[in-house]
Amino acid sequence: MLSTSVWSALPERWRVQRRRAHSCDISIEITAYRTALTRRARSTGWHHVPVPRSQSRQTGGVPLTPDPPVRTVDRRAVLRLAGGGAFAFAAIGTLTACAKDDTPAPPDPLLAQELSARTDAAVATAAIAVNPTLAGALQTIATQRGAHADALRTEIDRAIGVYGDGTTPSRRVAPVTPTVAVPPPPVNQLRTNLTQAQRAAADLSVTLTGYRAGLLGSISASCATHAGVLLA
Repeated sequence: MLSTSVWSALPERWRVQRRRAHSCDISIEITAYRTALTRRARSTGWHHVPVPRSQSRQTGGVPLTPDPPVRTVDRRAVLRLAGGGAFAFAAIGTLTACAKDDTPAPPDPLLAQELSARTDAAVATAAIAVNPTLAGALQTIATQRGAHADALRTEIDRAIGVYGDGTTPSRRVAPVTPTVAVPPPPVNQLRTNLTQAQRAAADLSVTLTGYRAGLLGSISASCATHAGVLLA
């Protein structure tokens, strides 16, 4: 490194040549540095991408972070993946449907109400023969309690639903046809049964909502009329 006094004493022509030589040395060093960085980047899997000039001055034209490797997928591979995904989705849907069908569900609370209504209707019908004076009242009770049972069955089947092919789930419970002893129970026993049915329907209705609650409320009121008015 020349001192300031010696540098000033040199002719202008020499000083210009010295500056040019110094600039060339710096350019050679920068070029060598960039070449080394580029070789190192290629050996580690980095990809060269154009960068702004401001960033190029700081990093030598090499990005600070490596780009992820680019992978290409042909058309056949895409179709195979799509077909496999559709098959897997269909299989999962089938297994899910089977699992839902096989899972035991709690019994519908309306089943007990349906059985009670059918039993009352059968007892009232059988009691007509041995209680001719109450034939009109007993027939009314038998008809209305039968209607109660049918309405309850319709709601039970609606809640269970049907499959797309029209078949019903295996958990569906078929209606029960009660049998009546011979001779049939006395009218007093039928009145007691109707009173119990009225209370059971009222208690269950307060635990439900919507149509079911309204249906049980109507059945409870009808049973109260049967026991307290028709058979009083």
